[in-house]
Amino acid sequence: MSMRGSIVRFFSAVWSGADGVRKVLHLILLLVIFMVFFGAMSDVPRGLPDKAALVIQPVGFLVEQIEGDPFERAIAELAGDGKPQTLVQDIVDALAHAKDDDRIEVVYLELSSVLGAGLSKLQQVAAAIEDFKSSGKKVIASADYLSQQAYYLAAHADEVYLHPEGFLIMQGFGRFRTYYKDAIDLLRIDWNVFRVGTHKSFVEPYTRMDMSDEDRESTMRFIDQLWSLYQLDVETARDLEEGAIDAFAQNYLENVRATSGDIALAARDHGLVDELLTRTEIRDLLIDHVGENPDKTDTFNSAGMYEYLEQIRMLSGGKVKSENVGVIVAVGDILPGFQPPGTIGADSMAALLREARNDESVKAVVLRVDSGGGSAFASEIIVDEIKAMRDAGKPVVASMGGVAASGGYLISMDADRIFASPSTITGSIGIFGMFPTYQRTLDAVGVATDGVGTTPLSGLFRPDRAMSEQAKQLFQLFIDDGYDDFISSVASSREMDKSFVDRIGQGQVWTGLDALNNGLVDELGDLDDAIASAAEFADLAEGEYGIKKIRQELSATEQLLVDLLGVAARSGLDLTHWTRQPSIMREIAEQASEKTRALLRFNDPKGVYKHCLCDIDM
Repeated sequence: MSMRGSIVRFFSAVWSGADGVRKVLHLILLLVIFMVFFGAMSDVPRGLPDKAALVIQPVGFLVEQIEGDPFERAIAELAGDGKPQTLVQDIVDALAHAKDDDRIEVVYLELSSVLGAGLSKLQQVAAAIEDFKSSGKKVIASADYLSQQAYYLAAHADEVYLHPEGFLIMQGFGRFRTYYKDAIDLLRIDWNVFRVGTHKSFVEPYTRMDMSDEDRESTMRFIDQLWSLYQLDVETARDLEEGAIDAFAQNYLENVRATSGDIALAARDHGLVDELLTRTEIRDLLIDHVGENPDKTDTFNSAGMYEYLEQIRMLSGGKVKSENVGVIVAVGDILPGFQPPGTIGADSMAALLREARNDESVKAVVLRVDSGGGSAFASEIIVDEIKAMRDAGKPVVASMGGVAASGGYLISMDADRIFASPSTITGSIGIFGMFPTYQRTLDAVGVATDGVGTTPLSGLFRPDRAMSEQAKQLFQLFIDDGYDDFISSVASSREMDKSFVDRIGQGQVWTGLDALNNGLVDELGDLDDAIASAAEFADLAEGEYGIKKIRQELSATEQLLVDLLGVAARSGLDLTHWTRQPSIMREIAEQASEKTRALLRFNDPKGVYKHCLCDIDM
C-alpha cells in the first residue's frame, strides 16, 4: 500500500469517527427538542386579546432574505450564536394585516436592537408604517438607544420616546475601506490586477493605500444624494425645519456639550424625540392604550410580530391562487454552483428560474435583486435563464433593492421593466480580475519553483510563479473582452448607444434617481409596484392573481427539524450556557473575516468579476 493511500485511509477513519460523534450529539439534541416540543404542544396557545398592541421589535440587520442554511441557522440561533437579522417583508406584512385588524389598537416599535439597514429597506418599512397610520391607528416608537437607521423608522411614528439614559447617534453617510498594499508588499506578494473602468474601485485596496480621486468623486456624489434623501424623509415625517437633521449632525459635539453631555436631552431639545421615558413609563403608557395583561402584572396586552404573523398566515391560507406572479429573491454575492440563501448561486438561481418557467400557475416573474455582483460567468448563467423565461412568453420585471450594481445590474437589465428605489445603488458597469502570486514570499523562506513545459502556456497560472508578460496580456484581453460584452449587452437590452453606455459605465456608481435619468432603469418604485407591473404585462386583472414565492424548499424532514427548533426556542430552551462566549479577539477576527469573506470565496472559472464593493456606513 502506498504512503499516500495510508494517509488517505487514516484521515478517512478520523473523519468517519468525528462525523459519527456529530450525529450522536445531534440525535441527543433532537431528543431534547422533541420533549420540549411535546411539552409545548400540551399547552393551549393563548388567543390574541380583543384589544392589543402589535409589538414590532426588529433585531439586527434588516434584510431581503435571511442568510445561511435554514437548519444550521436554527441550531445557531438556539445556541445564541446566530447572526441577528429581520426580514423586511415580515415587518411589512405584519403592518399590512394589522391595519384592518380590529383587535390591534396600536403598533409599538421597540427599536433598540436595530443594527443596520440600507436606506431603501428603511423606506420600504416606513411606507408600511405610513400606510398603517392611514387607518387612524397610532404608532408609538421607543428605544434605549437609537442608531441612525433605527431613528429613521422612529421618525415615522406618531410618538417617539427615548430612555433618559439613552442616546441617539446621527453620523451622516460615509464609505470607508481598508487598504492593504503596504502589507502585500511586506509579504512580497505580487497582486496582479486587471480592470476596465476608470471608477472600478473594487481592486483599489490591493493596489494603493488610499482612495483614488475617481472613487472619491463617485462616492461623494451618491452618498450626498442618500444623505439628502434621509434628511428629507425624516424632516417631513417629524415636521422639522429644512436642514434640522444636518444641523444636528454637523454640530453634534456642540449640541451635546450644551446639555453637559446628556445626549438624550439634546435629542429631545432639538425635537428629534418627543419625551424621555423609562421602560416602566413606556409600559404604563401602553397599558393606558390597550389595557393591562390579565396574566402578567404591569404588562400591556400585546401580540408579538412573529406569533401574530403565524396566526394571520395560517388563517389566510397564503397568497397563492390559480394564476400568480412569481417572486424570486436574489440577495448577496453572485457565485458559481449551488449556494445557500444570502448568496446567489448560478445553479441554485437557475433552478429557481426554471421552476418558475415550468410552473403553469406562474404567469409572470419579479426578480427582486439586492446584490453588488460577483462572478462574471455565474452572472451570465443567470442571464441565460432570464432570457429563456422571456422566450417562453413569461414577462420578467426586475425590482432593485438596496444594491443592484455590476453583476447585480447585469442580471436585472434583460427584464421587461426595471424598477429601482430612489436610494438604490446601481450601475458600476465595469469588470476586473485579480491574480496574486507569491513566488517572492516563497523565495524569502528558501523555496523555489522550476520546471519545463511544451508550450508558452504551460504553468501559466501557477500562483507560485511570477506572471509572465504573455500571461498578463492574455488576462487583460479577457477583461477587455468582458467589458466590451458588458456594455454591448447593456446597449442592446436598454436600446442605448454603446458609446453612451461606456460614458455612464467605467465602473461609476449611481443612485436610483441618477439611474433613471441615465436610462439604466425604467421607473422608481418598490416591490409592490414591480409585482403590479408584472401582472399587467401578463394581462392579470387586479385582485384576480396571487403572489407565489419561488425559493429553495427544505425536505419534509428538514422542515420538521427547523419547526421543532423554532418551537424549542419559543418554549424557552436555552443552549447558550453550552457555548463559549466570544472574546474581544474573536470579535475582531470575525469582523476581519467578514471584510475578506467575499474575496476568499470568489471562484470564477476565469477569475473575472463584475462586482461593486459599494457598502455604505450610515
